[in-house]
Amino acid sequence: MSWIKENKFIAALGGGTLLGAIVIYFVGAQGSGRYDGAKEKFDAASGEVSSFEARALYPTPANRDGKTKALDEYRKSVDSIQTLFAPFRPEKLENITPQEFTNNLLAANNETRKAFEEAGTAVPEPYFLGFESYKTSLAPQNNTGLLGYQLGAVKNLMLALAKAAPTELKNLHRPALPEEGGQAYTPGPNEVARSFPLEITFKGREQSVRDFLSAITKPEGQFAVIRSLRITNEKKDPPRAEDAKFDQAAPAAAPAGGAAGGEAFGGGFVLPGEEAAPAAEAPAQPAAPAAEEKPATGRILAPVLGSEEVNVFIRLDVLQFLPVKKLP
Repeated sequence: MSWIKENKFIAALGGGTLLGAIVIYFVGAQGSGRYDGAKEKFDAASGEVSSFEARALYPTPANRDGKTKALDEYRKSVDSIQTLFAPFRPEKLENITPQEFTNNLLAANNETRKAFEEAGTAVPEPYFLGFESYKTSLAPQNNTGLLGYQLGAVKNLMLALAKAAPTELKNLHRPALPEEGGQAYTPGPNEVARSFPLEITFKGREQSVRDFLSAITKPEGQFAVIRSLRITNEKKDPPRAEDAKFDQAAPAAAPAGGAAGGEAFGGGFVLPGEEAAPAAEAPAQPAAPAAEEKPATGRILAPVLGSEEVNVFIRLDVLQFLPVKKLP
């Protein structure tokens, strides 16, 4: 203590220096912490900006103009597609009385049965265009418009099948709509069309299958999409050696009347004022020996494959395009 009293200035200077050093240390430590925090925030923001710049649509004027152009082209493309499918979009499905729907169903059933009969196509006895549940009961009043739309599509498909002339219509299955069971149909937010599934099974030649599939791809009034297709040959086993048959040779045609090797037109022409000269007697020539007939050795093999029929199962959806949705 005596030294401090004797050296007050030096002691005060040393104490002030120590206190200043302590204050500077604490201030520096706090500043370093704030710097480290600011550095971390800066690095995070810099990394985020770098990731944005690396993306395809970084908000630059050039990217903004390109995005606007792409959106305009997309809007025009969507509008053109909606215009293309406008003929298949019913304006409004008007409900009719249940009796009127039944009359339309009976008329369509008779028309398609007659078409199948004229084409020589066998039809199962329960056939009723897939509306077998309405043979003995009336359709619900509030669903006749929707059922009428589906009836028109099924009728057109059956007329197209009859025109293709298959051998047999084996089955026609139409799953019931939710409305027929008292349920409501709610389209999804991105749904543009409603599907009405239909299953058709028939048997016929390959050409009848081609004709019917071609008719499906050329819709009139309704649009159908094939979801699945199965074709099987009625002959499941490969051909065997004993299946090979030979065509019988046709009998040879008899030679036409007249001398063989003679002229096609006999006699000469006589001009007016001239008399026909007597025909000179031709010297007798020995008859040519009859050619010896050789037995036919060639035989035609009858086709083994290609004449059989095929069994066809088609599952398709008739689409009802919903009202046009406006883009935001």
